[in-house]
Amino acid sequence: MTEWYPPVEPYDRGILDVGDGNLVYWETCGNPDGKPAVMVHGGPGQGCVPNMRRMFDPERYRAVLFDQRGCGRSRPHVSDPATSLRHNTTDHLVADMERLREHLGIDRWLVAGGSWGTTLGLVYAERYPHRVSEIMLSAISTTRRSELDWLYRGAARFFPEEWERFRRGGGDDDLPRAYARLMEDPDPEVRNRAAVDWRRWEDVVLSLEPNAPPVADEDPPGADTLAFVRLTAHYYAHGGFLEDGAVIRDAGKLGGIPGVLIHGRLDLSCPAATAVELARAWPGAELLIDDHSGHRGSPVKRAWMLDALSRFAAR
Repeated sequence: MTEWYPPVEPYDRGILDVGDGNLVYWETCGNPDGKPAVMVHGGPGQGCVPNMRRMFDPERYRAVLFDQRGCGRSRPHVSDPATSLRHNTTDHLVADMERLREHLGIDRWLVAGGSWGTTLGLVYAERYPHRVSEIMLSAISTTRRSELDWLYRGAARFFPEEWERFRRGGGDDDLPRAYARLMEDPDPEVRNRAAVDWRRWEDVVLSLEPNAPPVADEDPPGADTLAFVRLTAHYYAHGGFLEDGAVIRDAGKLGGIPGVLIHGRLDLSCPAATAVELARAWPGAELLIDDHSGHRGSPVKRAWMLDALSRFAAR
């Protein structure tokens, strides 16, 4: 079985002032003289975790990880309802990535990401293609309205009882908007219940995957869950702050950038059709679909990621 590289600690880390009162946490690990790469975490609002460092060969890569605005170790943390979301949009996150690249003195870097991180990574690459050397993405999502409608409504055909509970919790069929409102409620009990219900639905949708843990409520929710739900609902209530379909429409801008797209056919949260459409629109992109994997990681997907990063390290 292919394993990640051994655990490694950052050799440098810091807090970058990105404006609007936001401080973004970043860290670098591996070889300071290695090939630069940036890992774009999912969510929105999940934050980076130590295992993400293990994707990158520490002898060959200078890996950059960062927590997007409002989550993880970035401050202010949006689990605090007093933290405004006014300056937390996709445009802000893309600008933060570019500011971080400049801060670290990197000319071009490989962009890696998963789930929401695929959307953000693609938007960044389409706006700054001259700053991207290669792209490696998994669990492909482009945050189109149709993709969001599937995740928060269409998937109900597999889990009708759980979806009805989710809908009742929101009190409105436009569930991202409903939960975004609930997460701004002044009553902490209302916010906590909304966070528990949203998180449960996300876990239920992935519950049929081969390696899925049992669905269990985190009640009361911790600060990281509150931030994740508040940010996810905020972004998805606004269609990711993107023109609908723009990510795939603009994929031609990625022509000439080597790219690998990795997806699991059993991914109910992000159906494989999106990965196929993106690959068709991106000249030269390599699409790998594993028939036995879902949204989460798997041995096959891990092996493909490591192989892609090994090949790219040699460029």
